[in-house]
Amino acid sequence: MSMSSTNVSHHGHPPTNHRRNEGGPAWLSAVAGLCASLVGLGLARFAYTPLIPALITERWFSPVDAVYLGAANLAGYLAGALVARELGARAGAVRTLRAMMVLASLCCLACSMPVSFIWFFFWRFLAGLTGGVIMVLAASTILPHIAPAKRGAVGGVIFAGVGLGVAASGTLVPLLLQQGLKQSWYGLGILSVFLTLVSWKAWPADVPAAQQTPDGHIASRGRGLTLIRVLSAEYGLNALALVPHMVFLVDFVARGLGQGISAGSHYWALYGIGATVGPLLTGHLADRAGFGPALRVAFLVEAIAILLPALSSAPAAMIVSSIIVGGFTPGIVPLVLGRIHEFVPHSSSGQRAAWAQATATFAVFQAAGAYGLSYLFERTGGNYTILFVIGASAVGASLAIDLVTALTIGRERGA
Repeated sequence: MSMSSTNVSHHGHPPTNHRRNEGGPAWLSAVAGLCASLVGLGLARFAYTPLIPALITERWFSPVDAVYLGAANLAGYLAGALVARELGARAGAVRTLRAMMVLASLCCLACSMPVSFIWFFFWRFLAGLTGGVIMVLAASTILPHIAPAKRGAVGGVIFAGVGLGVAASGTLVPLLLQQGLKQSWYGLGILSVFLTLVSWKAWPADVPAAQQTPDGHIASRGRGLTLIRVLSAEYGLNALALVPHMVFLVDFVARGLGQGISAGSHYWALYGIGATVGPLLTGHLADRAGFGPALRVAFLVEAIAILLPALSSAPAAMIVSSIIVGGFTPGIVPLVLGRIHEFVPHSSSGQRAAWAQATATFAVFQAAGAYGLSYLFERTGGNYTILFVIGASAVGASLAIDLVTALTIGRERGA
């Protein structure tokens, strides 16, 4: 943590950030980021899950087609993570973010018309793409304007939008479905338009390239590049670790424990509550303890919470597991992003490049994990326990890698 504070006090760029932040309140920028993550990541992604049964029962699509449409969103998310930097460089980050929110709103409205599978696949892919672009650009556009001591908290607010999307998937969508499937898509689209308008003037100005220091790309080579790659690998393993809860939690409770869909939905609601408050708590912890220690604590607690359903199906264990893993689903994001800002302290373009790499790695591991664990689940005859063990092992590996890296850096500094 000392690396960040030491560099901040000896370079010209961060004081510029402080002056820039005085012109536009941090909370206003944070609200813009929250709205963006809620639209592009929350509504455009998680709201689809509770709509799947209605898509099938209303005969819009077959069960197999509905699954492939979900996969289209994952593919689009990866594509968005890969093209985000180029889009931001060509059109400007703020202009690109506004365009992605408009496009995400249009995707919801377009999905109200079941023209064909190809039509739906196209719009679900674009919805995923908007989420990938927003994930890369939103925080990296806002945080350079924020004082280092507040970046954890502001990052937490930005990514709380993801948790709000999870919560909305278990509350708002069922209410909309009472009006009909088309009306549900209309409602999601209108809400997205409203949030786009609310955030339109709240974005900070783009950081001009001329204001970046000459050493801004130092992380593109040597030890900096290695640290970014290691952190990306940890983030990817964490994505794999989240899959058992994100994909199988409701089914585990409903069918695996024989408690029914209603009980499974209750645990998903708890997951959503955790996802809403998780980024706020982890961001606050990072501001108090530092991003490195906070990330290691997060990995440890997350590993235990993911493993809990494999050890006990008691209600208390399931409640704790649902809330904590839900919290870390978006809560890990500001911690990883904070570490990137420490590894690349004075270049918004360098930070954006590193964050794009981490986001793409996350998307690859999450998609591969979803398909791989689904295949394993089928091959093992519906063994839920092994899924949670694999998830806990994956995040345990992230913790081990981070500890070894920290010890290695400590020895190098000591030498």
